[in-house]
Parts: sequence; structure tokens; C-alpha cells
Amino acid sequence: MKRFYSHGKLLLTGEYVVLDGALSLAIPTRFGQDLKVEENSSEELHWTSFDENQHVWFEDTFKIQNNKVLKQVQNDDTISNRLLEILNVAIDLNPKFLNKNKGYNITTQLEFPKNWGLGTSSTLVNNIANWANVNPYELLNLSFGGSGYDIACAESQEPLTYQIKNNEILNQVQDNQKRDIETVSFNPTFKDHLYFVHLNQKQNSRDGIAQYKANKSDLKHDIEAINNITQNMIDCKSLVDFQNLINRHEDIISKIISQKPIKEELFKDFDGSVKSLGAWGGDFVLVASKHNPTDYFKSKGYLTIIEYNQMILN
Repeated sequence: MKRFYSHGKLLLTGEYVVLDGALSLAIPTRFGQDLKVEENSSEELHWTSFDENQHVWFEDTFKIQNNKVLKQVQNDDTISNRLLEILNVAIDLNPKFLNKNKGYNITTQLEFPKNWGLGTSSTLVNNIANWANVNPYELLNLSFGGSGYDIACAESQEPLTYQIKNNEILNQVQDNQKRDIETVSFNPTFKDHLYFVHLNQKQNSRDGIAQYKANKSDLKHDIEAINNITQNMIDCKSLVDFQNLINRHEDIISKIISQKPIKEELFKDFDGSVKSLGAWGGDFVLVASKHNPTDYFKSKGYLTIIEYNQMILN
């Protein structure tokens, strides 16, 4: 049996503008997903995915034929179609992958609910890339797309900064040279005042990216401002200063995407700072508060409140 494991992710700064070269702060989570591979002689690929409660949430069997993975029964199942796309792209990148006239029993195990937005897809892509011995950034780009910061988190044990290099030169360099990834020491002294609150809905990052790309304008000065905020957040020693940085970041992204900050939208009366993480409108928000905000958010109907140290990989 082979086993592959990838960490989930959260993007603390640079949502949306990470796509255009902003310096962004990302953190791997202690929750992730693993993938186990057992060979058999069936020339079929049987896939079973378990959620965090050990319940099967996806199951299907595919044919392996002529160096392709194919459906046994034609249907419009979205998950099956997406999985086939990833597997066949991996074969395109490495024709030796799945070409041994063997079959496979594949089991995946999530450690977090699928609607949390911690990277059900990115952890899967990274695990498959490692199994197929292909570049995970290429596999992501040819399947889901996106900035790739989630792949960086999947492989990392520490917080990191992630920055895509000048788009004008991307096609002239190798894929692993298109991004700067640096691990950083981000362990704020005020971390006991940081929380992650789930907004009770999953946000499709691809939809958010498409909307951002359709509406963005000249971002040079905004990206410079986000770069400074990212660096200042890493170095920040004070909860008050950290809250001010969160508020400035929210204001900048709000203007770019023409959308109200989440605090203004849902939590106007909250005594603290709230920052969207990833595509605005869903998944987790980061809360920085002098006082424990659990009772406040529960009174608003938001019951998933996780302390910083319970979420972040230590």
C-alpha cells in the first residue's frame, strides 16, 4: 500500500490579488486529506472517499484502458467527471502513470467537513500528483486552475509567503520557477485572540476568481499596499496593530471587487475585526478580538468557531 497526505490551507492575506503577483501569507492547517493506493489485478480503478465522520461521500469504479481512465457507466456525475479529468491530465503529464495493466483500490480520507473550504480539491490534486510523480502545480493548472498557494500549503509544515512572478514571463520559465515560496516565522504573541469562524456556506473559489478577473482594473498601487500589509502582519507584535492591518486589507479588497466587507455585511455591531479568507462570502473568516467572541457568533447562528491553535499546524 502507498499512502499520500496533504495539509489543508487558509490564505490570510492577498485573496484575489495573489493571482496578480501580490505577496500573500498562507498557512497550512492541521486538518488535511490522505490517499491510499492498493494494487490489484482487475484493470479497474475503484475509488472510495470518506468524510471526517468515516461516511462514504463518493464511490465509483472506472476502467483503465489504452492509457486512459474511463467511465464504466456514462453519467453526468460532476465528481466523477472532475476526478477523471485530474487522473487523465496526470497521465498526460506522465504517460507511465497507470500503465502497468493493473487495477487499483483507492481510498481517500478527509479530516475536515467538505464545506469548510480548507482544500478538498487541492489536497486531492496534490496527493494524486505525488502518486503520479508529476508537478502538482501543473496538474492544478490543467484541471482546477487557481494561484497554486493551496498546493504550497499542502506540502508545507510551516506558514509561508507565496508570490506569483511577473505574468509576462510565466510562459518562458519552468513551472517551479513561476512562484516565490518562503516559509516564515508567523507565531503571533496575541494568537489566543485569533479565531476562525465558519459562515455556514461553501464558496466556490472558481466563481469568485472569474468575477474578480472580469472586474479588476490597474492594481499596481493596491498590490503594493497588500504586500506591505502582508509583511507587517508577519512582523506584528500587537493585537491592535493586527486589527488595523486587517481593516485596511478589507477596505482595499472591497474596493477592488466592489463588495462590502463581511463585517459591514453581517457583523456591524461586533467589537473586533473580521477578515474574509479566500473568495468572499463563504468558508471561514478570521476574527481578531480582545474578548472571546464565541457567544457573539453563536447568537448570530454561526456555531463553528475554532481557536487559532486548534486550526493551524504547529
